[in-house]
Amino acid sequence: MSRPPPRIPEPAHGGRAGLADPRDSYGNAQPYDSQHQARYYDDEMEDQDRRQHFQYSEAESQRPRLAGRSRDTDTESDEYNHNRGAHTPSAESLPSPQPYPAWSTDRQIPISKEEVLYLQMKFGFQRESMRNIFDFIMQLLDSRASRMSPSQALLTLHADYIGGPHANYRKWYFAAQLDLDDAVGQSQNPGIQRLKKGARLGPGSGKDLNAALNNWRQAMLNMSAYDRYLLCWGEAANIRFMPECLCFIFKCADDYYRSPECQSRVDAVPEGLYLRSVIKPLYRYLRDQGFELMDGKFVRRERDHERIVGYDDVNQLFWYPEGIARIVLADRTRLVDIPPAQRFMKLDKVDWNNVFFKTYYERRTFLQLLVHFNRIWVIHIALYWFYTAYNSPKVYQQSDGSPPTAAMRWSATGLGGAVATLIMLLVTLAEFFLIPTTWNNTSHLTRRLVFLLITFGLTGGPSIYIFLYDNGKKNNLPLILGIVQFFLSVVATVLFGTIPSGRMFGDRVASKSRKYLASQTFTASYPKLSRDSRLASILLWSLIFGCKFTESYFFLTLSFMYPIQVMVGMKVQGCSTKYLGSGLCRNQVAFTLAIMYVMDLVLFFLDTFLWYVIWNTVFSIARSFALGLSIWTPWNKIYSRLPKRIYSKLLATGDMEVKYKPKVLVSQIWNAVIISMYREHLLSIDHVQKLLYHQVPTEQTDRRTLRAPPFFLAQGDPKLAGEFFPPGRSEAERRISFFAQSLTTAMPQALPVDAMPTFTVLTPHYSEKVILSLREIIREQDQNTRVTLLEYLKQLHPVEWENFVKDTKILSEEAAIYGGGNGNPYNQDEKASKFDDLPFYMIGFKSAAPEYTLRTRIWASLRAQTLYRTVSGMMNYSKAIKLLYRVENPEVVQLFGGSAEKLERELERMARRKFKFVVSMQRYSKFNQEEYENAEFLLRAYPDLQIAYLDEEPANKEGGESRLFSALIDGHSEFIPETGRRRPKFRVELPGNPILGDGKSDNQNQALIFYRGEYLQLIDANQDNYLEECLKIRNVLGEFEEFGTSTKNPYTQWSPKELERSPVAIVGAREYIFSESIGILGDLAAGKEQTFGTLAARGLAWIGGKLHYGHPDFLNATFMTTRGGVSKAQKGLHLNEDIFAGMNAFGRGGRIKHSEYYQCGKGRDLGFGTILNFQTKIGTGMGEQMLSREYYYLGSQLPIDRFLTFYYGHPGFQINNILVILSVQVFMLCLVYLGTLNKSLLVCKFDTNNPSNRGQAGCYNLVPVFDWIRRCIISIFLVFFISFLPLFLQELVERGTGRAILRLGKQFLSLSPVFEVFSTQIYTHSILSNLTFGGARYIATGRGFATTRISFSILYSRFAGPSIYLGMRTLILLLYATLAIWIPHLIYFWITVLALCIAPFLFNPHQFAFADFIIDYREFLRWMSRGNSRSHANSWIGYCRLSRINITGYKRRRLGHPSEKLSGDVPRAEWRNVIVSEILFPIAYATLFVIAYIFVKSFPGPAGQTAGSPLIRIAIVAFGPIVWNAAILMVMFLTSVFFGPLLAGCCASFGAVMATLAHVLSVIGMIAFLEFLWFLELWDVSHAVLGLIATISVLRATHKVAISVFLSREFKHDETNRAWWTGKWYGRSLGKHALSQPAREYIVKIIELSLWSGDFLLGHFLLLLMTPVVIIPYIDRLHTTFWLHPSKQIRAPLYSIKQKRQRRAIVIKYGIIYVIVMTIYVALVALPVVFRTQLHVQCSICKTF
Repeated sequence: MSRPPPRIPEPAHGGRAGLADPRDSYGNAQPYDSQHQARYYDDEMEDQDRRQHFQYSEAESQRPRLAGRSRDTDTESDEYNHNRGAHTPSAESLPSPQPYPAWSTDRQIPISKEEVLYLQMKFGFQRESMRNIFDFIMQLLDSRASRMSPSQALLTLHADYIGGPHANYRKWYFAAQLDLDDAVGQSQNPGIQRLKKGARLGPGSGKDLNAALNNWRQAMLNMSAYDRYLLCWGEAANIRFMPECLCFIFKCADDYYRSPECQSRVDAVPEGLYLRSVIKPLYRYLRDQGFELMDGKFVRRERDHERIVGYDDVNQLFWYPEGIARIVLADRTRLVDIPPAQRFMKLDKVDWNNVFFKTYYERRTFLQLLVHFNRIWVIHIALYWFYTAYNSPKVYQQSDGSPPTAAMRWSATGLGGAVATLIMLLVTLAEFFLIPTTWNNTSHLTRRLVFLLITFGLTGGPSIYIFLYDNGKKNNLPLILGIVQFFLSVVATVLFGTIPSGRMFGDRVASKSRKYLASQTFTASYPKLSRDSRLASILLWSLIFGCKFTESYFFLTLSFMYPIQVMVGMKVQGCSTKYLGSGLCRNQVAFTLAIMYVMDLVLFFLDTFLWYVIWNTVFSIARSFALGLSIWTPWNKIYSRLPKRIYSKLLATGDMEVKYKPKVLVSQIWNAVIISMYREHLLSIDHVQKLLYHQVPTEQTDRRTLRAPPFFLAQGDPKLAGEFFPPGRSEAERRISFFAQSLTTAMPQALPVDAMPTFTVLTPHYSEKVILSLREIIREQDQNTRVTLLEYLKQLHPVEWENFVKDTKILSEEAAIYGGGNGNPYNQDEKASKFDDLPFYMIGFKSAAPEYTLRTRIWASLRAQTLYRTVSGMMNYSKAIKLLYRVENPEVVQLFGGSAEKLERELERMARRKFKFVVSMQRYSKFNQEEYENAEFLLRAYPDLQIAYLDEEPANKEGGESRLFSALIDGHSEFIPETGRRRPKFRVELPGNPILGDGKSDNQNQALIFYRGEYLQLIDANQDNYLEECLKIRNVLGEFEEFGTSTKNPYTQWSPKELERSPVAIVGAREYIFSESIGILGDLAAGKEQTFGTLAARGLAWIGGKLHYGHPDFLNATFMTTRGGVSKAQKGLHLNEDIFAGMNAFGRGGRIKHSEYYQCGKGRDLGFGTILNFQTKIGTGMGEQMLSREYYYLGSQLPIDRFLTFYYGHPGFQINNILVILSVQVFMLCLVYLGTLNKSLLVCKFDTNNPSNRGQAGCYNLVPVFDWIRRCIISIFLVFFISFLPLFLQELVERGTGRAILRLGKQFLSLSPVFEVFSTQIYTHSILSNLTFGGARYIATGRGFATTRISFSILYSRFAGPSIYLGMRTLILLLYATLAIWIPHLIYFWITVLALCIAPFLFNPHQFAFADFIIDYREFLRWMSRGNSRSHANSWIGYCRLSRINITGYKRRRLGHPSEKLSGDVPRAEWRNVIVSEILFPIAYATLFVIAYIFVKSFPGPAGQTAGSPLIRIAIVAFGPIVWNAAILMVMFLTSVFFGPLLAGCCASFGAVMATLAHVLSVIGMIAFLEFLWFLELWDVSHAVLGLIATISVLRATHKVAISVFLSREFKHDETNRAWWTGKWYGRSLGKHALSQPAREYIVKIIELSLWSGDFLLGHFLLLLMTPVVIIPYIDRLHTTFWLHPSKQIRAPLYSIKQKRQRRAIVIKYGIIYVIVMTIYVALVALPVVFRTQLHVQCSICKTF
């Protein structure tokens, strides 16, 4: 075929895009054949006999007969307010052979396919990519042209992608100042000049932005309405994450295309040139930032984010002309100095390695929180200063003890402004640390710094004069200064607390300067709120902070005033210690008061979140009432009006030609919904008959009428309602109730099916279960599982299982009838007993034939969290579209004259045209046989399902790189005979492996080129959908506000209103957590999701704070794909990839809405471990978010009310968790210090203002302090329990009072508060560890059922680090506080702190079964002891090594040992991160407790004897075990080195014996030193406990310092550990390290022995705590009610006789050992307590130490 003649260059930089050859059928991947004349039919010409499983035969059987169009005699039609206007169906609504009916030749299309055929030779695009993009564009145009003219569709599409007011390309064009000089040349562009000499841009002619806009619109009007952007996009692979980079590439390509050089070129450019010369160099640069080639394999570099030039850094270079000017070729020529038409062909010569740089340092530091959320710190800390300074006059009283003067009080209070200014100074200095000082940010930071220094002088300087020189006793000048200072401080605090830092001294948000245009465009184009929403936002935050300021003043500050009055100036008398004297102990009260100030400040932060939860819940509930979502709307109205609402809201009544009564149409919809529930076994056949519309004869013999389901009309009679309604609390009832309730809300009007936009559902899949195998269903998971999955599901869904069995029996009877009974497994004698039906009720089938077992597999898979459930649910969209199309277009039904096959083919054509479902199966080409068969089953069940996957071709030569492709198949794709695999419809080559990040976002991105239509719905592989919800799809898509069919040219004059109108980028939807009924943990996880996904999302969306969370959100595909895609993908940083897409869309001007009337199902984690894994992933992901530039932009640019919405709706929740845990820790410290005062001093009450009561020697008034303690406990209690308020109110509104109380009671009875405390600590630990060490990664949490018992040792190793250690340390503090200051309020803290220790065991199935408990003990002992003579995957030594890896890291290079994994590199932690968290903080913590211990030992004993030096005592007890271990290890080392090699041949267990001996001696040493402390304290419990606290804190600090400072990197193998015990150091793959490792291992072993002893004692303590519970009769059965109702108890496990004998022997043996060990354990502690009055020991050593 000859190509068309060259086109004349166009006046603007757009042109007609050649996309693909329309004659090349994309059903195969064969080369183009000029003789092949097949057209693009989107699978219409494929085998039409492949059907979806869902048919409407039942619905058809219930439909009224329409013969002769007889008039319906129903008299209720006047209820329906329908439009009877005539409607002429559009051409595309009728059957058409065209692949793109709305874009067919008979509709006067403005562009023909032949005009776009020859571009491949111009740019070297891949043929496969062009075919894909051609189909992409044609389906997009078909979607738009179905509701507007083809010309308008083409124009609006061009406007959305290229030139319209909201097109990203247009915004980039102006932001990068290309309008000023399209050549971006050195001589003219002011951005380049600014880079060279700082020249300012003046308002010269032709450079005015408005004039440039007019020029742009005129150019767009003149150009052809097509472009090559999508061709560049289709092959861009990972470059799609960088939208402005892609804009630059397109600009270069467009300039080249319009040049005479391109138009006159005859030679074809080689296919793949674009990929090789443009995309691949950029891809390789990005890949090499994170990976390096080692031994022929790419492995991660040891770089944290701050040293990786990532997607955002690369992309931001193209925002500014100065950045574009940095692009240089290999010969050092700048690209901007080359004529525009030649740049595209020079891109392959660009030296990208010298172009890019970091534009934001994602440093792992807490300074990020200071910068991002500076206004939070200013508001709280400054206000706290104002409140507290005013109410603490005694702190700054005059030197003679008299009260401060008025001037002093004004000035001291006014220092709050200096505090606010100081915070802003620190923020500004931190910004210099986080942001490179480039052309676009240095100046405003410097100006801000100077201004802040001046402000700091004004707000703090007067205090120096007043307090040091003139306090105002003699004149009024200090008073005037103090008052002025105070009001200046108030102004400064208000300004710094409300104005974004980005708008100070160089407004990057609203400035008219072109210098900031890029920053405004891409980071601060926040969508404007409507007036009502903005008023609601301001009112909400006014109420929150109004209540907060009032409550904090009266409840926190005023109550703290009295402790301050009695404690300030209080000096302890009569205390002294050896060596330290009285200098330290005299100031114990001051130390205590300082800690109390910190505690009060933490509570000051916490109560803001409390008021946020309260008022946000109130606003959200009020919003739900306004939307009509409450259950308190009369139910009889909801159901009696349901048919009318179905007609008016779900059907496109405005465009229908009404030929039939509304009830006829509604009946088809309703019957289809009910029948779909019957097919899902939610309803029995009896219920179905009661719920369907039926045709019944009338009095006239030739007439039939429709009878509505009785329950529509029986709502006034509870008896009838119960009879006709689905079973109470069933899934069917829930779905019907929500469906009826949701239709009461306002929703956009539906378009006719033929005019609705096309949309795609996209689901990423990695290794999630596709469909359950028979083995997984009917066999226990392992020996610790007491129930099969099928048995468990039957217990959870008894009604659905019964319906399934009935259905199966009916099928079996039919099979017996039609099969004649010969050899049929279901042929039965009529008199057979029910015994013959047992297999049905047990496993669902009697025959093992695949067609029977498959039914059971499907039934189970649809009730587990499988991909099959997701696909089955989402394919309801296809069924809904077919149903709506048939109901709304009866002429289509009549057209086929009763041919069901032709009708079904037409319905499928329409469904296929409007809906696509793409599953991105990244690993499909590498599936094992079972996974492949499951995927094939999906394709056979749903032929229209499309699977996108990565296909790999091996390298042609050894050492070369393999080629990767994005490929797409569906159920219609033919099989390749040679491979047995399906032939891809499209197969687009990639520049390399696209998985450079955490996987999910890259997986979505590689499949993104295969989506079709205007909108995307992002669905995870654990979701579900329902037919009745899918019927609302047209209404949901109407939320994007693009259904209007304006005939206005988008390039005519733009009004300011049009420019300011923000497009809708994302429409969020509700989720129903279908796992809420599966165990108590499922209910807890569901409750949290329910409140966030509905109540919180509703409020956030209303006031403009909702983002994208990966829920079933709908996306404006054009908006999102031109702005970086549907997620972000930098490794680690974008772990929570979806929320970054939301922040990106929000910052670039996209509105984010929330739909209340539509919901999808979603599964959540069900086991304790998997839930905590999920929370760890969320927590570490939040830690990464806090490092990101998106948080910096939002925190420094949003107006105050929207910033507060963003903060408290997102990071504020996690920071509140941190503050809750911090409050517990600080409060425990307070209690310890107050306990030392209460135990050591004589407390009495007297009036401090009464001189006669002053000066009583040895009497201290601490009564107000104890009142303050009670208030603090109440505050912490309220902050914690307020978290249950949203769930309760949500249930109250949506399900009624009874169910709300029932669910709340259920949560409390199932110890939900215990779980909440534990999960709060998991969140806190994961965030803090991530901010310190990093290591965020995707955690495949697993979504199985919680039926397996996990052993004690596994739970201990998983949760010791995150929670148990902290819980035990806090428990000991609480024990001392209880001994020292007992008040009943402390009971709450006992529950809270115990939760941190025992929650993992409490929620473990069958934890308290006696035999399993003893076997657990055996496993715990083995876990503690193994791994020393040979490697073991599950051992204490492995756990210990892993726990310190975050600090030490692994050695980088592999030395040849087979156990190593090269990809598992963990770098050594940065010193600046470690020094605070691992060195300074533990030392400070230990110092505080040592001071507390020194204080209590600084008083004479009861007999007047003086104690020895408490410092030496603590040193002996803390360092004694370390010295003891060092001595043991030295002896062991010498023994093993000399005797190990000699005995290796005869004594294989030599190493194990040596290790056992050392560990036993270590425990004995640890116990001996603790008993020695017990003895030194002369059996005084409180002093011994405080000494234990100090000892543990010193030991912990010592270990952390030793690990951080003295240990080098770890080997990835454990050879050094075994070498130590066996003495065999050779042959261990240690290489040159063999000489240095013994010294390192000596230090390691000293630390490890101490830690091992601690874990040994701690593990036994936890087992001891659980022992009283274990011995309670029937406790296991009672405990199992956490998972199942008592009537559905799981059977005891079945064991063979041999297994029973073995278990009995183990239980007896280890039961005896357990009793002996625990007896000794208890005796060592309890005997001295019991007999301490009889034990009188003359302890001379006690006086010395």
